[in-house]
Amino acid sequence: MIAYQRDTHTGIGLVSRQQMSWTTPLPLEGGGSLAHYTLAYETYGTLNAERSNAILLLHALSGDAHAAGRHSPNDRKPGWWDEMVGPGRAFDTDRYFLICSNIIGGCQGSTGPSSRNPATGRPYAAEFPVLTIGDMVRAQARLVDALGIEQLFAVAGGSMGGFQALEWATAMPERVRSVIVIASSARSATQTIAWNSIGRRAIMSDPRWRCGDYYGHEPPTDGLAVARMIGHVTYLSEESLENRFSRRLQHNTERAFSLESEFAVESYLEYQGDTFNARFDANSYLYITKAMDYWDLPGRYGSLEAAMERSNADFLLISFDSDWLYPPSESEAIAKALHRNGRYAEHHVLHSEAGHDSFLVDFAAQTPLITNFLNRQEISMERAVAEQPTGLGRHWSDL
Repeated sequence: MIAYQRDTHTGIGLVSRQQMSWTTPLPLEGGGSLAHYTLAYETYGTLNAERSNAILLLHALSGDAHAAGRHSPNDRKPGWWDEMVGPGRAFDTDRYFLICSNIIGGCQGSTGPSSRNPATGRPYAAEFPVLTIGDMVRAQARLVDALGIEQLFAVAGGSMGGFQALEWATAMPERVRSVIVIASSARSATQTIAWNSIGRRAIMSDPRWRCGDYYGHEPPTDGLAVARMIGHVTYLSEESLENRFSRRLQHNTERAFSLESEFAVESYLEYQGDTFNARFDANSYLYITKAMDYWDLPGRYGSLEAAMERSNADFLLISFDSDWLYPPSESEAIAKALHRNGRYAEHHVLHSEAGHDSFLVDFAAQTPLITNFLNRQEISMERAVAEQPTGLGRHWSDL
């Protein structure tokens, strides 16, 4: 189960991506099924003999299975949550077995719109089925099954990863012992849907989109770049933009009085759009943001309290005071719903000027909260096992 080379000074060192495929159809919430699919995933740490120390890390919209480490010594950047994963870090690979998979619908090794449709031999393109967060989680559950894990010690994710963590906790409560939700929400607010809609329109208005059938042709790079620029603004705070860029000009000390990009913030956003094109598929962006828009846990169960009543897990919720995409009030609503149901839930609001992106950059503040929470879960689990009557042949996950 070890898929990394340990380096205690720089984290977990080199890692490798793995893949697993299924031919058993995956039923979809929107109707029909996905006949065949593959999930790309990475693992870090060692699964213990009891198979009781597995934590599933869940990525956000633009993330993938590469949560930590580097694929080669020449990689410019490590995985998206590298500072949180490794020996002695929040998700300690000396204690836990970490799993991170690229969601279905993605474009980093898992089946998505750019994948070959076995029925036609061509990329799915716009023939790929529309997905939900629930579909993504059911696909992940098959991976967890294949790894021989009955119950996850924890599920953890930020932003859309938090959506998936909440789905795990409410749709398959018997399979989750604890839940960590960071900078997230139990539903996509109307404003969030609006921003996503503008991004999708930018892609679909690019003439190179070709109704999704652009594979083998020039992709809709302009549309995807604009979508990324729009989305990236929602991840930042006004304070962070002002402190980093203010009204500074990129190259000149005087205004050019032209329509060309000349402010530093313009150049930054254009860079974000260009680099996103180098690693992401436009159709995947359409499908994933649509799945996010459908996310509505209170709507599914009648209320947030009814949804949280389904969960048996303990919760750690972390939010950031500068996050206006998923503000602290969203996490506080989840915590209150859990408390009304007699569930254990911690909610911590951290100060940061980084906006929604805080969960990807402000590691120092998050680490002790996660470490203490996971320590508490271990003590609780050990106590439950110790109090279990002997000779009953029950597994700890039955508790």
